[in-house]
Amino acid sequence: MRAYNRRMTNEHNEQADMRPPHAACIASERRFHDDVFDDPYEWMRDKESPQLQRYVREENDYTAARMAHLEPLRERLFEEFRSHVQETDMSVPTRMDGYWYYARTQEGKQYAVQCRIPVTDEDDWNPPLIDAQQEPGTLDGEQIVLDANIEAQGHEFYRVGGMDISKDGRWMLLGVDTNGDERYDFTIREIATGHELPERFEGIAAACFTPDARYVFYTVLDDAQRPWLIRRHKVGTDVSDDVDVYREEDERFWAGIGVSFDERHLVIGTGSKTTSEVLMLPVSDPEGEFTPFIPREEGVEYDVSFATFEGADEHGEDVPVAVVYHNATNPNFEIDVIDMRGVEPPFAPYAFGDGQMIACGSPYGCELGDAVVEGAWSMPVGTPFDDPRNPALLRGARGLVIEGIALHRHFVALSYRADGLPRLAVMGKAAAAEDFLDGSPWRFEAVTPPALEGDWKPEDVPMPALDGFDGAAGRLYSIGTAGNPSYDAPRMRYMFTSYTRPGELHELDTRDGTDVLLKEATVLGGYDAREYAERRIWVEARDGERIPVSLVWRRGAACAHMPMFIIGYGAYEISSDPGFSIARLSLLDRGVLYAVPHVRGGGEMGRAWYENGRRMHKKHTFEDFVDVTAALQDCGLADPARTVANGGSAGGLLMGAVANMAPERYAGIEADVPFVDALTTMLDPSLPLTVTEWDEWGDPLHDVQAYRYMRDYSPYENAPMPEPAADGAVHAVWRDGEAVEHYPRIFVTTSMNDTRVLVVEPLKWVARLQAAGLDALIKIEVEAGHGGGTGRYKQWRDVCYENAWCLEAMGAEVLIASRHGRWI
Repeated sequence: MRAYNRRMTNEHNEQADMRPPHAACIASERRFHDDVFDDPYEWMRDKESPQLQRYVREENDYTAARMAHLEPLRERLFEEFRSHVQETDMSVPTRMDGYWYYARTQEGKQYAVQCRIPVTDEDDWNPPLIDAQQEPGTLDGEQIVLDANIEAQGHEFYRVGGMDISKDGRWMLLGVDTNGDERYDFTIREIATGHELPERFEGIAAACFTPDARYVFYTVLDDAQRPWLIRRHKVGTDVSDDVDVYREEDERFWAGIGVSFDERHLVIGTGSKTTSEVLMLPVSDPEGEFTPFIPREEGVEYDVSFATFEGADEHGEDVPVAVVYHNATNPNFEIDVIDMRGVEPPFAPYAFGDGQMIACGSPYGCELGDAVVEGAWSMPVGTPFDDPRNPALLRGARGLVIEGIALHRHFVALSYRADGLPRLAVMGKAAAAEDFLDGSPWRFEAVTPPALEGDWKPEDVPMPALDGFDGAAGRLYSIGTAGNPSYDAPRMRYMFTSYTRPGELHELDTRDGTDVLLKEATVLGGYDAREYAERRIWVEARDGERIPVSLVWRRGAACAHMPMFIIGYGAYEISSDPGFSIARLSLLDRGVLYAVPHVRGGGEMGRAWYENGRRMHKKHTFEDFVDVTAALQDCGLADPARTVANGGSAGGLLMGAVANMAPERYAGIEADVPFVDALTTMLDPSLPLTVTEWDEWGDPLHDVQAYRYMRDYSPYENAPMPEPAADGAVHAVWRDGEAVEHYPRIFVTTSMNDTRVLVVEPLKWVARLQAAGLDALIKIEVEAGHGGGTGRYKQWRDVCYENAWCLEAMGAEVLIASRHGRWI
């Protein structure tokens, strides 16, 4: 093993001797708030210029040459990946209106085929049994709704951005992006014949039918890529006659439109990062005026849906209700149910807090928590929260966040978070009606994943290096409802997965508790989840906050001085929840420790977690990641010389920041579509997303304190810079002139048509690092956007390309175990 690693290191050194492309330096200054930043690579912003296009080709050629020696490893990784995949497969059919819908995949084909068969018995809700090996369209009654393999022909990039089907099943509204800029071209197609109507909606954000498909409502993007205008189109007329029905003039807000779950209303939702509003219109009056359900209030986010307690009142009549989800009176959201008997549209005036509160989140640690519980703002986020109005299973939960509720004809499902993980609860509809009319706490019961037969116990997977940390070994699950588009469905579908347990789709009958497994994700090649361990620990950050960390490894690996792959995000209140990955197996099977610090800025522990990792608290995100890395290394579990970090988009900003803050902690860093020139972007309101992002990062254009704060962490301007020496050599130095003693190897992926993180950002960052003599590579997709390329085989090869670089940087190229558990 040592000899092999030494040979690979020598190969890397030989590759590193190649010279990167020369990036021209053209004088440019950024001047704001009495601060001047010299930016010689700002010319790269013009992606259409021949100079930049030539430079992109040179960088791609340089990366290809530097990575050529990894081709055998990439091929091994790809074959390992493919050996685990059931390439010809299908999803479990989902009933919607008069059809069962499902997706088929076929070996050798890049894209799924969307299919359907008619419902033959209105009372039969059991999904039909279909042979996955059968050719799509050959089953009796089977229709191909969309074959993306055919549609994608002639396109390097192909992504479906929306697909709506009329209630009678005749028409499909289809949106497609063929260059990656997230502007979709929509058409109306008759499914049975493939005939398309002449009207087209080009370069828009999204669209939907009215249930009868007589009208299309769609969302228009402005020049800054903001969905801001809603238009109405009457099918069969010219699009030039379309009518504007809503304009969102506040540049912080995005607007969109859809049909309510009960299909009685058209719903416009508009929102910024911190404020939202819902406007409604009965589908029976599509040319009417939209009315706010509750008028917009700054700092308040809400949503509303409608349902019915069938035959629930004392006379056996229906009880219609509005269900309002909001954070007006609780920063971690609450759900209020309003009795709508005798109420007709327009709905106003309603106020937040009307109706019966049935669930509310924890206020602890939140900026506005004192409005709920005195002193809550200063209390730890993980303080147990107990509100007597809450369902019994929520009382005493830590980091409690209410995430949503769904009322169906036969059941009610509640989604929430506790202890940093997603949770699910359910109850029967009749019991919910009783509790609502009685004013009692609702009697939800937790839905928990069935235990894996023969699974290990915590004592079976010791890790002595972690004895000093709180936490224990155990499966870390994500769980939630899945595939429940019909209000009338008698049973609730839910899905769960863990880092090492493939996803399972179940169906639960709340009437008798019957839980049926509908499908378990197939992982071929003798995969056994019991050969892999998971653990949640809590690491204390430098300011005393406890950071949840998920760890995954292969049982039997040497749990000391391990190669470590550590990944993070930490922005937009997005949670990095457990999920199974086939690509990850190739890392685990090579003895790699997979670590996920759930850093502040994400939503794992609720609104307080987000607030403490955004705006003027953003540095907590970076510090948490570094502190977790250091803790895992200093306890002897992970080796700094074999640690690789990874993050994408806002997680790429995290990567750039930690490379500057603690370069000695990382052997390599992979940054995907990284937001590394954040300050320059936030200073230009004409760029896509800038104004809407001020709620997330702060407004450095108008706020000098926000400017200085971002100036201090933005990766590009704080990256090492070149300093020529007397002998003609170039040395890397920090902003203060101090020599760079160590800097991790950097590998960047990006796309020319990315509209969220413009390609100029990673290009400038890599050019600066290369000019300083540091080892930085960049792989640029010419025909793709923020999510990279399309087609599953291409995506598999892309992840294997990236993983080969990471494994070499970790010195972990060799399998430590065969698929049958024999150590080699």
